[in-house]
This record gives sequence, structure tokens and C-alpha cells, in this order.
Amino acid sequence: MGEADGLPEQLNDKMGIEVLEWNAQRVVATMPVKGNRQPYGLLHGGANAVLAEATGSYCAAMNTEGRPAVGLELSCTHHRGVREGLVTAVATPIHIGRSTVTVEIVITDESGKRTCTARLTCVVLDSVPGGS
Repeated sequence: MGEADGLPEQLNDKMGIEVLEWNAQRVVATMPVKGNRQPYGLLHGGANAVLAEATGSYCAAMNTEGRPAVGLELSCTHHRGVREGLVTAVATPIHIGRSTVTVEIVITDESGKRTCTARLTCVVLDSVPGGS
């Protein structure tokens, strides 16, 4: 999803995020460590947050019957550093309500070790913000 789809430039494109699987129960995406490191050579915590919010937002949106869902709160716990390769995020809904959707996002390295656990709560709106 991004410029190739006719959408304006997206942060996901800059981060190298690729969505592999998406449905209402689960969204899976990958992101390269290369290009997303902090000065110590580790994957930047903010990059984890971008990956978590992207996958969590897609998962939330797939559970709102066409209504837009936008991020309200994101929390990330970084368990271990990653220096190279790809990380994979798996987002699953843990609460689906009329006005909010909460999603758990587990990020793992290529060996399957958990590197970050995140939780995203999205508010469900009646229309797209700033739209007519």
C-alpha cells in the first residue's frame, strides 16, 4: 500500500514496511532493520512504533465496518535489540467496540524471538478527519 497504489507518499514506504497478510483477525508485516537504526546500530524504537501503529491501524480498520479508525494511544515495550535482517509484526485485535478497537502487536526478529510488544487503541470515527 502506498504510491504504487495511487496513494500519496506514505511513511510505510519510507520505512520499507511490507504488509504480507491482512484480515480482520490478523495483520502481518515486515520491516528491514537497515535504514531504520539508531546511532548504536540497533533498530530504532521509533521504527518499532511505526511498524506497530501501521499494522495495528490496519487491523483496527478491518474491524470497523467501513468507518475510519485512527490512533488514540500506542505503548511499546522493547525487549531486545536487533542489528540486522527483518523484523515481523503480527497484529491481533483484543477489543472490538463501537467507539474503540484495541490491538496487540508482537514484533519478532528473524529467529522468532520477541523484540517488542505493543498495544494500540484506535478511536472509531464517523467520517475521515479533515474530509467533507
